Amino acid sequence: MKIIIAGAGEVGFHLAKMLTNEAQDLYIIDQNIERLQYVQNHIDVIGIKGDATSLGVLKEAKISSCDLLIAATSIEEINMLICMIGKKLGAKQTIARLTNYETSLNELETFFKEMGVDTIISPVELASKEIQRLVNQSLFTDDYEFENGKLSVFGIAIGNNSQLINKSIVDTSYLNPHQSFKPLVFLRQGKTLMVQADSVLKENDIVYFIATPDGIKEVTNICGQDCYEIKNIMILGASRIAVLTAELLEKKYNVTLIEENKIRAEEVAEKLKKTLVINADGRDVSILEEENIDDMDAFIALTGNSETNIITSLVAKSHGVRKTIARVENMDYINLSQNIGIDTLINKKIIAANEIIKYIRKGEVQAIANLHGVDAEIIEFNVKANTKITRKPLRELKLPKSMNVAGIIRNNKGFIPFGDFQIQEGDKAVVFVQNSDIEDVEEFFH
Repeated sequence: MKIIIAGAGEVGFHLAKMLTNEAQDLYIIDQNIERLQYVQNHIDVIGIKGDATSLGVLKEAKISSCDLLIAATSIEEINMLICMIGKKLGAKQTIARLTNYETSLNELETFFKEMGVDTIISPVELASKEIQRLVNQSLFTDDYEFENGKLSVFGIAIGNNSQLINKSIVDTSYLNPHQSFKPLVFLRQGKTLMVQADSVLKENDIVYFIATPDGIKEVTNICGQDCYEIKNIMILGASRIAVLTAELLEKKYNVTLIEENKIRAEEVAEKLKKTLVINADGRDVSILEEENIDDMDAFIALTGNSETNIITSLVAKSHGVRKTIARVENMDYINLSQNIGIDTLINKKIIAANEIIKYIRKGEVQAIANLHGVDAEIIEFNVKANTKITRKPLRELKLPKSMNVAGIIRNNKGFIPFGDFQIQEGDKAVVFVQNSDIEDVEEFFH
């Protein structure tokens, strides 16, 4: 599969880095030679210096044989133009990164598809919706729904009164009589450990489960966690993500937004209907205390500065805020969240790249998700006829050890499959797999 990425910025670089694992014929175009050299020094990709809206540059990249063109520059109008030109020159599929969320994306997609843009990806919208899901599921460090909640994958900490502490997975199987959930992986002191039958869980481990809707409550009970209600939310910063997040949350919660820039604060106050907007420096702990941070149930730091977001989230934790979410653009910080006490770190580049990756995977991929700090992916496959995965029950298939068929959606209902389960054509399979073995897994579905 031949892929061309226009834009060697952080989104383009992260995409290219993820795609090199797929052994693709991969090109990246950018006018900035330093950015191109940085990408080429770190990953195996063909770099082309030039303007991706130029016919000559696109022809140099052999656009006529391109399976997928991804326009990921920081300027949305340029991304649209790149896709339109690329489609005319023979690109089979085009994806444009869009940062402006003022118009409904559904309306935009219909309009631009006619002009040559097949898919629009908005990192801002995707990140805001993920934050909304995390707030709605207050106990979880991550939360991904498949097929509108028929199955959910989520991370949850093991509490001090959990029935799972110091016991192996096999010894606690009696706690799952309806087979409505399954543990997949757990984090302990920054290390990722695959769940095995003899795995022993400890207090404060972060465990990732897959569960049916009925199984979610069972998991929270056995993990020794009590659901708590979120009413009051404080958002730090008036970035685009912050404003869209406030718009989503103010319909259900009491939201306070703090912004240091007076002009921006006034603009946002006019836009938001119910959110209380305060012009102040949220890095000042005394300001946070004056604005009743002690009464907040959730604190969401969404400024453009990763360090500010991390530090203020830790301040919120120290004041008893139970749910903290921090936007982190520095990729080196992503694995830190549970180690330093923040519930979840959000990175919009990773979220956008995950959305794009599903267009590249083989085997009819329906959805894809990455767990924060875990070297693995969760992939939803549409199961086709006569594929290897359908031939025998799971225990007889000799699946890679790093692969776990975590869930199945059949006839619009979610199931948690165990060894005697046999997958059928038409099923949707939710598969947990370590990144290094993705190609081996795809063979079972291709």
